Amino acid sequence: MDTQSGKRPRIDRIMIVGQPGSGKSTLARRLGQRTGLPVIHIDKIHWLPNWIERSPEEKTRLCNEAAAADRWIFEGGHSATWADRVARADMLIWLDRPVGLRLWRVVRRSLTGRGKTRPDLTEDCPERLRLLPEFIAYIWKTRRSSRAQIARLAAASTKNCEVVHLISDRQVDNFVREFRE
Repeated sequence: MDTQSGKRPRIDRIMIVGQPGSGKSTLARRLGQRTGLPVIHIDKIHWLPNWIERSPEEKTRLCNEAAAADRWIFEGGHSATWADRVARADMLIWLDRPVGLRLWRVVRRSLTGRGKTRPDLTEDCPERLRLLPEFIAYIWKTRRSSRAQIARLAAASTKNCEVVHLISDRQVDNFVREFRE
């Protein structure tokens, strides 16, 4: 916050992080609609059509190209590029939701979206139930290590990057409602 005027400096780049099912894509879309900032979804970088995963090098290149833009809301992982993204970000939003809620959300979206591609995914990547057990196992296995990694990112962010830590739907809704560019 600018102590001279009491106003927040202009926000041109927002980085959103959180574990699977925390609501990153939904928050990015909502903030994009509110601000007019272009939204970058990591899953569109991560996946090619038909759930083919890009190489780590290609993901890094595409993330860095996207983050080089002047204005964005960039949501999602590929932690190899987090340090560069947060160094450019004006705001880091950490969605820190309980693992039970995240698991429920992932199961629900898999069931309700079965056979359909979400707007935050590459075309031709429909929800598939057969991969759900593997994804649930990944979420459970990484619940502590991933949270610790995000906490380190937030703690190490630059003084020019405002950190917002949201832990409930109410906090997210209030944040979006009260957000001013």
